[in-house]
Amino acid sequence: METKIKTAKSSLETLIVFRSLLADPVIEKYYVLLEVLTDKLSASNFNRRYSEFFAALLERQQVSLLDYLSEKILFTETAFSRFCAGKTVKEINPELRRAVEHDLEALQKAAALTPQEIKEYAISCGGFTAGEANLVRKLPAWRMEISLPLEPVVRQKFTLQSNWAKQLEALAAFYRHHGSGLFARYRGFLWERVDGKGQLVGIEYPDPIRLQDLIGYEKPRQVVIDNTLKFLQGYIANNVLLYGDRGTGKSSTVKALLNEYAHLGLRIIELPQPYLADLPQVLRQIKNKPQKFIIFIDDLAFADTEETYTPLKAVLEGGLESRPRNVVIYATSNRRHLIKERFSERAGLFADNAEDEVRAAETIQEKLSLADRFGITVTFLTPNQEKYLEIVEGLAAQRGLKIEREFLHREALRWEMKQNGRSPRTARQFIDWLAANLTQRARQNV
Repeated sequence: METKIKTAKSSLETLIVFRSLLADPVIEKYYVLLEVLTDKLSASNFNRRYSEFFAALLERQQVSLLDYLSEKILFTETAFSRFCAGKTVKEINPELRRAVEHDLEALQKAAALTPQEIKEYAISCGGFTAGEANLVRKLPAWRMEISLPLEPVVRQKFTLQSNWAKQLEALAAFYRHHGSGLFARYRGFLWERVDGKGQLVGIEYPDPIRLQDLIGYEKPRQVVIDNTLKFLQGYIANNVLLYGDRGTGKSSTVKALLNEYAHLGLRIIELPQPYLADLPQVLRQIKNKPQKFIIFIDDLAFADTEETYTPLKAVLEGGLESRPRNVVIYATSNRRHLIKERFSERAGLFADNAEDEVRAAETIQEKLSLADRFGITVTFLTPNQEKYLEIVEGLAAQRGLKIEREFLHREALRWEMKQNGRSPRTARQFIDWLAANLTQRARQNV
């Protein structure tokens, strides 16, 4: 058992390609636990290190060390994962292959220790009292099998019964298909600033809306879908401006694309308007990735005094640092020309002073030109009453609500008059309210 303990510890020490895992909070505490077993072993020290490791594992919503390690192998950014994202297995050089095989074998040895073996070894070598030994044996144990759903399927290959070193090709295939690191783990991202520094944050649970859930606006939505499919197929695609009234499904259309086409390599990065100055930084992070990225800017609009649109305009029209081929920009806005216009600017066009006329014309053209930089503009306008009721009926059918049509229409019209006016969002809110009421009444009548 001593040999097995020392082998597990030394295996972690010899990591090469996956060496960054030694700084991982869970694996670092696991290494410290193994270190305690081979040096300065005491009951109090062991109990503390064992508990710290298990607590760190549980903090990450894991109960299995194998689960955790297999996840880290798949989603940790390494020289190997970056190489494989754009290469075939045959192109992997022998030195890198041997280093990866060594690390996979080392990680398997580190994971092979059971909590029971660790506790019994500590008791046998630590000179614990009977009371201390009894306390150690009562310490809870982590699981020794993969317990999470085996997705992606490659995780099935990282069990204690398999040979991890022989899974290199399966791992390379995973990286080639899904990419590496953050972009393999998540489909949607939000650009945030932490302490003034911009960074991509993966969205654990993106909006589950799908295209089939969206009712109405089929023609403008199909334009967006067609452009997106061309983009994913490697053709030149346009940037898209989704313009229209609030609540008409502009943002939902973009979000639904992610759920439909993530399996084709689509990723979406939401860039809040206040951080538009970071756009070049975002592009540099993703330009050499194998995935296709939509930079999503929601509710885009600028005050007439703002100049934060300059980075966006530069990318749209093509500055020195051009937009990468794996990136398109989709923006939604309630304002057709994106930047506020003043009546005073229009008045300047008819001024007696020729210089005022020129300046007014230049100002207006500058403001109109930003929207023109989007290759495609699709319009989502407030539905008329007939279309609104069609959307209500469609949503009711999706939810399986069996209700008299005349009653449904009457209540839907009453709802939109009291609430936010006619829109798909209003229709969905009405159906949510109606479904909850019907369910509540059904339970009361039981």
